[in-house]
Amino acid sequence: MDLTLSEPYRELQAEIRGFITQCGHLSPKVGGGRKRPDQKTLDWQKRLVEHGYAGRTIPKEYGGFGAEPDVMAAAVIAGEFAAANVYAGLTNQGISMLVPTLLEVGTEEQKRAYVQKTIRGDMIWCQGYSEPGNGSDLANAQTKAELKDGYWIVNGQKIWTSSAHYADMMFLLCRTEPEAKKHDGLSYLLLSMDSPGLERRPLKTMTGRSEFNEVFFTDVKVPESQIVLGRGKGWFVANVTLKHERLMIGDAGKMAARLEQLITLLQTTEVDGVRLIAIPEYRDRLLRLQGEVMAWKAHNLRLLTEAAQGIDSGIKRMIVKYGGTMLGWRLSSLAVDALGAAGLPFEDIGEDAEADDATTWNIDYMYDVGLMIGGGSNNIQKNIIGERGLDLPREPKVQTAAVIGGR
Repeated sequence: MDLTLSEPYRELQAEIRGFITQCGHLSPKVGGGRKRPDQKTLDWQKRLVEHGYAGRTIPKEYGGFGAEPDVMAAAVIAGEFAAANVYAGLTNQGISMLVPTLLEVGTEEQKRAYVQKTIRGDMIWCQGYSEPGNGSDLANAQTKAELKDGYWIVNGQKIWTSSAHYADMMFLLCRTEPEAKKHDGLSYLLLSMDSPGLERRPLKTMTGRSEFNEVFFTDVKVPESQIVLGRGKGWFVANVTLKHERLMIGDAGKMAARLEQLITLLQTTEVDGVRLIAIPEYRDRLLRLQGEVMAWKAHNLRLLTEAAQGIDSGIKRMIVKYGGTMLGWRLSSLAVDALGAAGLPFEDIGEDAEADDATTWNIDYMYDVGLMIGGGSNNIQKNIIGERGLDLPREPKVQTAAVIGGR
């Protein structure tokens, strides 16, 4: 196998290295929690979009760079930023999930209204999917929206809503067709988080930060045009979004960047005068993880290639969320183990403060544990892989007491 880059990609590689040399000092810190982008991050994101290192394939009319899809170009960009330990740009729910959804099924008006603001980081989105009692049964969403006088009137509750406490907008899955079958009665709305009647209640996690929220809707008015694809099409649109969410969670570029951070940590940290990289246990774990990240990058390239060719990747795409969260957790686990006592406790430094390296790894470790549940728990992901990907028998349904008793 010849892994040598051809001339166009060597030129791109040289261009990126020149950009990093010239502008890398302007990059925000890599990693360290989830929060609303500060001005430094926004300025960096806009610089990346202008150079085509973020939003590269998004059409120019919607604020992107306008390049043709190119799997190798994407790999070269991700690899160079990871190797330099430079921030590769925002990968939030708006950019990585909603934007590709709108480009695929949104109206022209919706694309022009939201895509540019979102990819530049000026508009932050949250996802209104999970509800109390319906976390894994997404199609059973009970939040309702009724159309009255040109507005959808929304009532209900969402929970585990990441970033809702600082988001500007929400893409919401709600029930608009109460008489239809479960999957056919849902619609996908876009609404402002400043809407009257909307209440957000942050939920503090074990990281000491508020990353999830409860969101309550009491007669919240949403313009009729703020529906994606049409009434009763919400389940289809939601699955388009979920496809991109799983790819975001298991992103190979992020894994490569974290591996580089981990290597730097082990090379530069000493215990009793011995560098951590020289300790056999840590070195062995690192080499194993390095192999896994290489395999994950190859798998990601395969998925990108098939997507560019219009091929349904099937089970190869289904494993991304499960495999990505497990790999991310193992990377963070090695860092926390290697840091010893320094990798355990940390001070609550506030939502907007910049964390030191030990605190950053600690936050990432605990966030990775939660990510095994968020975005569809890993146990549910195993069922999806087994039933839909491997055509195994469906998991038996638990019988209720009434059925067992013959009533």
